[in-house]
Amino acid sequence: MVQLHSTTINLSPTVRENVTALLNQRVGLFTDLFVQTKLAHWNVRGRHFIAYHELFDSIASHILNAQDMLAERAATLGGSAGMTVQDVGQKSTLPVWSMTVRQDTHVIRLLQERLGHVANEIRHDIDTTAQWGDADTTDLFTEVSRQLDKDLWFLEAHLDV
Repeated sequence: MVQLHSTTINLSPTVRENVTALLNQRVGLFTDLFVQTKLAHWNVRGRHFIAYHELFDSIASHILNAQDMLAERAATLGGSAGMTVQDVGQKSTLPVWSMTVRQDTHVIRLLQERLGHVANEIRHDIDTTAQWGDADTTDLFTEVSRQLDKDLWFLEAHLDV
């Protein structure tokens, strides 16, 4: 159960609890995605290293921005925001990043799979929060989804050779 703080936002406590719990799950997922994206950024090797290095850094920045917006929405609804690193490790649905993969196309493929997984989760969250009647969180998830899809497009364009 989520502990809520007082707010004049007129969503029911049950909706606010459910949305806050979902948002914090996603904050944890974005934490894992950010770390994995930075691992790709730091370790990628190949003929187009600098282009990939910079692309991954840009994607990591977008992930941090989304993570911050999701956490702030949880706090806005009267909940606590985020989760511990230990909880992230236990609750993330992403596969563990392979520290042995460095070759550019393999790194891009791993990152593409993870970004796609998160993008699909967020699309599901759009429908869920709409059903719960929280239009603002639905809109936030839609904004996050658009950026994930664009970043996914940038990654997938490198795989179409």
